[in-house]
Amino acid sequence: MHSPAAIKLPTAADVEDAARALKGVAVRTPLLRCDPLDELAGGKVFLKPEMLQRTGSFKFRGAYNRISRLTAEEKKGGIVAYSSGNHAQGVALAAKLVGVKAAIIMPRDAPKLKQERTKGHGAEVILYDRATEDRDAIGRKLAAERGAVVVPPFDDFHVIAGQGTIGLEIADDLAALDLAPDIVTMPASGGGLAAGISLSIKARHPQARIVTAEPELFDDHARSFKSGKREKNERVTGSICDALLMADPGKLTFEITRELSGEGVSASDEEVLSAMAFAFRELKLVVEPGGAVALAAILSRKIDVKGKVAVAVLSGGNADPDVFARAITAY
Repeated sequence: MHSPAAIKLPTAADVEDAARALKGVAVRTPLLRCDPLDELAGGKVFLKPEMLQRTGSFKFRGAYNRISRLTAEEKKGGIVAYSSGNHAQGVALAAKLVGVKAAIIMPRDAPKLKQERTKGHGAEVILYDRATEDRDAIGRKLAAERGAVVVPPFDDFHVIAGQGTIGLEIADDLAALDLAPDIVTMPASGGGLAAGISLSIKARHPQARIVTAEPELFDDHARSFKSGKREKNERVTGSICDALLMADPGKLTFEITRELSGEGVSASDEEVLSAMAFAFRELKLVVEPGGAVALAAILSRKIDVKGKVAVAVLSGGNADPDVFARAITAY
């Protein structure tokens, strides 16, 4: 990998280590299949339902893997995190389980449900305006004042390794069926999920394609893979996929994904709403918009899985009730 010597990147061995830390703490989510999806896509399509994870999204994995490794000294100052909602909830619960104080910086427009759930796990919530304020700067200032450890949403060694445990479970469950993945696709925001899964899947199945899925007009990963450098989105608002609205891929995550993934697609809000309705209708699953974008990419044939074994990660289920109602009513 073309990483600077100063940057230490996690490996597949670190993902295995994270799996040991999460055993008995995180939910081992199943792989699901349904005939209508296979028929529509023309392949064997499995879904990894991370809405069944603690706090309703995959984010608990990385958060717990990071926070459980705090030293006794670090625990005294507590932690600071910033998130639109899913990382916030994962960090809040992980901090509660480990026994440390957590302050979470959340955008004002984050769904109220996510804000309330974060507070419900005992965390302090600090709101900011994502269009005019810099959450990184707010977080660094707060951490410096309190002597707290910052737990980033994606650009962190242990967070990436924790998210990679999803890939281990996918590989193990497919192996039990005598199958190997041809394509694994997942939603991408900062890229922690994509980077972690890339590490674990590629270690076992080097030929597998890892494809990131993003909201239309917020396809910074897809554009970055094409140019070979981290590209920015022009804006960070304007999609129903609130969980995925980052300015650009993470530094650490892109070092991993540009080597191991290298391809990305996007889906429109309408395609995402349709995928949410499909998951509810056919699998009785509640998927939030950002969590449904990989499934949307398969259903809209942005990713061709004909004759392939494919896995799409449904990354979370913390859907705003109004948006979810809109999806199942319209589609």
